[in-house]
Amino acid sequence: MRIYRLIKKPIVTEKTSKLELTNNTYVFTVDKRSTKIDIKKAIFDLYGVEVSDVNMLNTREKFKFAKKGLQYRKRSTKKAYVKLKNSEDKIDFSILK
Repeated sequence: MRIYRLIKKPIVTEKTSKLELTNNTYVFTVDKRSTKIDIKKAIFDLYGVEVSDVNMLNTREKFKFAKKGLQYRKRSTKKAYVKLKNSEDKIDFSILK
């Protein structure tokens, strides 16, 4: 699988920015077929940083109901929590290696 198809986008929220500062952990939305080893290699190829741990999380599909009987669907996704080996390393999302 190609690198650019594995990692779809980084998730940047208040919660993930706290993780970046305290644990040196970054969160990405990834392809559903990707594995931990694939993600580790892709992060090294894209950003040039060493990865120590990768944790995966599958989110389930959620439904919300609106007033007039309308139903909204939030699709299921797969997230990767990537912890960097060096505490001095940082990932700059604007620059790819």
